[in-house]
Amino acid sequence: MIEVRIHGRGGQGAVIASKLLASAIFSEGKYVQCFPAIGVERRGAPVAAFLRVDDRFIYLRTDIAEPDHVVVLDQRLIVVAPVTEGLKPNGIILINSARSARSFSSLQGYRVYTIDANQIAGDHGLGSETAPIVNTVMAAAFLKVSQLATIEGLCKAIEDEVPIKRQANIAASNQAYARMQAFVGTAMKGEAGE
Repeated sequence: MIEVRIHGRGGQGAVIASKLLASAIFSEGKYVQCFPAIGVERRGAPVAAFLRVDDRFIYLRTDIAEPDHVVVLDQRLIVVAPVTEGLKPNGIILINSARSARSFSSLQGYRVYTIDANQIAGDHGLGSETAPIVNTVMAAAFLKVSQLATIEGLCKAIEDEVPIKRQANIAASNQAYARMQAFVGTAMKGEAGE
């Protein structure tokens, strides 16, 4: 079983990202489970969503305490939320940041990738300049580095489940997926991505 924890802020779309990833992965023949952390979330407050993937039916019904991978929709969460708590050694950490992965020296022991999802989302008119909606961008980047599903599966999920700006979300996802191509297979502990 592969377990993923997605950290974001209320309004960034962490829960929708988990649903889109689940839909894309399910369409390619895997069993999936996704769900949010339950709490008193409000816009801008730290939130988490979870995703499980397996070749067999998933009976487990608990939060994910020891994820294989982590997706961080806002780099500022690294210092205010326990994003690496329980993360397995050599797990992927994908961070929305304009900084290079090497600049996150505190994350040694993990495969760190970064992508400027804010810029990609902004280029495609997703959200506003001060509050970009990065969920589809980060979902696409994560699929590329994790190889859990194809971009085609994600684009189909966006078409089926995203209520507005479908084409802009698909274009942004394709851009993110292509941008991560250069980093796939090159990640070293604490030294991958830009």
